[in-house]
Amino acid sequence: MTFEEFVTTRLGGLLRYATAVTADPQLTQDVVQEVLLRAQLQWRRVVAADQPEAYVKRMVLNEYLSWRRRLGRRAQPVPDELIAARAAPAEDHAAALAERSAMISLIAGLPPRQRAVLALRYYEGLADAQIADMLGLSEATVRSHAARALAALRAVTTEVVHGG
Repeated sequence: MTFEEFVTTRLGGLLRYATAVTADPQLTQDVVQEVLLRAQLQWRRVVAADQPEAYVKRMVLNEYLSWRRRLGRRAQPVPDELIAARAAPAEDHAAALAERSAMISLIAGLPPRQRAVLALRYYEGLADAQIADMLGLSEATVRSHAARALAALRAVTTEVVHGG
């Protein structure tokens, strides 16, 4: 498979994956562009890995985590109207979209590794062992990151539902 064929067939999936990991459409484009530039220069090594898509996804994850280290953690407060929309009953399509947007904002506020663990577990469907391998962590640390992320999300959504 040539680099051009890879990009033609896999670009959409890479962008969706990067969006799930970064929760930021602009950062997604920057990360994927940077990764594809490097992948093109190293294409022989990428193809030699037997699973070029998995290799490039790992590059995307590493690039995202590298960007987060460079930029430092930026707190992204959840707008009040999104929290209010989350508490309102979902009666129409707009309310469902607002709820989804609010959840994406909440996920975007998680620390980078917790967000990466959630994206790999729930978006990519990977097992803890695979996530641990990709992130260079132990399986226990992966489970800990996932538990902390879910607890943080539950705490915020429970607070919103109960009017806290």
